Amino acid sequence: MSYKEPAPILHDKDPLESMMKRFHVAAEYLELDEEVYNVLKSSVKKIIVSLPISMDDGTIKVFEGYRVIHSNILGPSKGGLRYDLSVDLNEVTALAAWMTWKCAVVDIPYGGAKGGICCDPKSMSLSELERLTRAYTQSMHDIFGPDKDIPAPDVGTGPEQMAWLMDEYSRSRGVTVNAVVTGKPIILGGSAGRIEATGRGVMVSTLSALTKNKINPFNAKVAIQGFGNVGSWAALLLKERGCHIVAISDISGGYYDEKGIDVGKAIQYRNENKGSLEGFKDATKISNEELLGLNVDVLIPAALENAITEQNVNSIKAKLIVEGANGPTSHEADSIIEEKGIIAVPDILANAGGVIVSYFEWVQNRLGFKWTKNRVYRRSDSIIKQSFNNVFSISKKYKVSLRTAAYIAAIDKVSRTYKYRDGSFTFQKNGQNS
Repeated sequence: MSYKEPAPILHDKDPLESMMKRFHVAAEYLELDEEVYNVLKSSVKKIIVSLPISMDDGTIKVFEGYRVIHSNILGPSKGGLRYDLSVDLNEVTALAAWMTWKCAVVDIPYGGAKGGICCDPKSMSLSELERLTRAYTQSMHDIFGPDKDIPAPDVGTGPEQMAWLMDEYSRSRGVTVNAVVTGKPIILGGSAGRIEATGRGVMVSTLSALTKNKINPFNAKVAIQGFGNVGSWAALLLKERGCHIVAISDISGGYYDEKGIDVGKAIQYRNENKGSLEGFKDATKISNEELLGLNVDVLIPAALENAITEQNVNSIKAKLIVEGANGPTSHEADSIIEEKGIIAVPDILANAGGVIVSYFEWVQNRLGFKWTKNRVYRRSDSIIKQSFNNVFSISKKYKVSLRTAAYIAAIDKVSRTYKYRDGSFTFQKNGQNS
């Protein structure tokens, strides 16, 4: 299947505002000076393009596309391309910054970026989507590049869109450039293990958190909000490792079985039902809000931004929250989660499996060499575990939440790299001449 996620769960919370508040908290612990603070909080570039597309009925429809490059301090910028009606500049800007911190916290040599087009991909034909993707690629001709900015799949996009993007970019260059994009079909240079990578990272993060908190995975009850690519793979892999998946959900609602849901059967049903769990009979129907309040060990929000807010956070009974989606928890809910004693594994760590394997794909493309799936699994699992242990240690050192610790780890890496790259600043701080 592709990487397409469930339809957005819309709230009035601003994801950019939430991200910036968390950035500020971590920056204060690091005592960043004003220069570094201002550099790190600001986006390098924001692009807005109009895309007139010929529709199948002969009409011309104009779509708006975005690409935000937040940082290229650690290396070329990296981030997904999402197709959704909720896409706007604020959302893309927040997600681009999240990508910077996500790459930094798992020690990958990328900066952060994000792109999107405001559209409804479910209502468009494949030929319309292809024309839209190629037009967007043409508009980003000078932005994209294997050493500049590397897109990837996100909400509403998958390997097919990435193939069109690679082909269009390659045509403009007169040579095949498969390293310009990741998340491609295997036959075009995609990496083994990419489809399940984000969900696998969520699984590894969950097991690491359970171990640190002395909860036996074989007794752990898990509820997963969102049953797209991330949520379904996390469910399947956690069940394989002994966890009881007692609840799942998508835009159609939640589905609960105290004894455990047959995840394989749920995935098969969804795939045969136009990507929806609507009508799934092997579990009791509940609402998404009811799912959040279930008495479980682990809650995995794997839909879109701001699923957990100060309005519903008090209903959460889970011991652990592992964020499969980007920004599923509002900043206002963070303090309440801490007060309740809930351990939250933040998005920039928990769902970094996708960008890790995207990095592996890029490396393979640059080397002209294919890795086996087991090699990809082994290396990605190791990076997630090491990164989790590092963040856990920082949380103990500063006596802060895992979220703040992850931001501290990420911001510290980017800020120190910035100082080394801007030698005059570094040496001046040390009272020397450059």
